[in-house]
Amino acid sequence: MSSGEPARSDDGVEMFSDGACLGNPGPGGWAVILRWRGAEKALSGGEPATTNNRMELTAAIEGLAALKRSTTVRFYTDSLYVRDGITRWINGWRRNGWRTVDKKPVKNVDLWTRLDELIAKHRIDWNWVRGHSGHPENERADALARAAAEAARADARRERGD
Repeated sequence: MSSGEPARSDDGVEMFSDGACLGNPGPGGWAVILRWRGAEKALSGGEPATTNNRMELTAAIEGLAALKRSTTVRFYTDSLYVRDGITRWINGWRRNGWRTVDKKPVKNVDLWTRLDELIAKHRIDWNWVRGHSGHPENERADALARAAAEAARADARRERGD
């Protein structure tokens, strides 16, 4: 794994993702920042009732789904769940019919199978960065994810008439 510092090359795409949840479960948000040759695009969204792990996975999915063609991706996440799931556990889950070593169904299998489809199109270097440690892009992704979670909470309250 890399050190967590963004590469300086113009080759490929850099992605910085985060998920947030106001309560777990609760309203949640996800965000991903894509960078290619100095140009950036930020994507984010939220759900009224979800978990932090689902939002972390959704950020990765949405970032990879936004790519128009196969490429090299340097992906940065503060989620060990995402990083370890994709680099250590997914092959075993797939081999075992999406069951854990304890023969239990994999949690969030809908998202893991979607992510599995998307990674097949790209060459991805998965990097973990410590959250809330001052990493600029991670802090920006966190702020966007939290804002999306707040918006999801506000939308849910409006729909309920609160």
